[in-house]
Amino acid sequence: MSFLDHIEVLRWHLVRSAIVVVIMAVVLFCYNNIVFDVIIFGPKRPDFITYRVLCKLGHMFLHNDSMCIGVAHYELVNLELSGQFTTHIWISLVGGLILSVPYLVWEVWRFIKPALKLKEKTAARGFVLYASLLFVIGILFSYFVIVPMTVSFLGSYQMSTLVENRISMDSYISLVTTLTLAMGLVFELPILVYFLTKIGLLSPAFMSHYRKHAIVVILIVAAFITPSPDITSQLLVAFPLYLLYEVSILVAKRVDKKKAKTAA
Repeated sequence: MSFLDHIEVLRWHLVRSAIVVVIMAVVLFCYNNIVFDVIIFGPKRPDFITYRVLCKLGHMFLHNDSMCIGVAHYELVNLELSGQFTTHIWISLVGGLILSVPYLVWEVWRFIKPALKLKEKTAARGFVLYASLLFVIGILFSYFVIVPMTVSFLGSYQMSTLVENRISMDSYISLVTTLTLAMGLVFELPILVYFLTKIGLLSPAFMSHYRKHAIVVILIVAAFITPSPDITSQLLVAFPLYLLYEVSILVAKRVDKKKAKTAA
């Protein structure tokens, strides 16, 4: 195929992907009460499932209220005339994008698959499933762990009793969506490591050698993501990230073994 033929094929992949995202966005737009009242604004309610589970775990293992997170009551305000309408459209598109990820990954696979050799196709088997699964796990981890802790801390933080928290709707929604999407992408680390190891830019020996450095970076990231000074909250974030790093090392080792067998 010529370069223009490849561009034409890519164009139709993008068109189909855009159509799916728009369809999902329209569906979410029609169910705004669930999208906003239940999902988006869920972490600001005291009865959110994460707060209840953490409190029960604290009573069960520590026999105190140290893990019970208090959520301060604060108002969300809209400061622009078209703010709620544009936010409704934007969140519908973001939600449509998230729901469409499995299909989008499948379209990416369909585009690159014809260029792969038989061995490469076999090695990349399960790409759509693993990439989609990791993204979903990252989204869920962020929504049920990182977002509630961040929202509860920042929403109740006061530098002075003379200042009342009245948070803009845009600020709250931007925080929730940014953290959620960012963690979904972070959980794609094993997929990234797989391809970097495949082309020789990364090795399991390199990742194992710099494991201690990675742990320090993970702890710093966990402290940054969870602004609460509570060490329990930071460990709840750091442990899954460290586990993800170890899984990436195992993926790199597996790729190295297959490369060694092929060379032999």
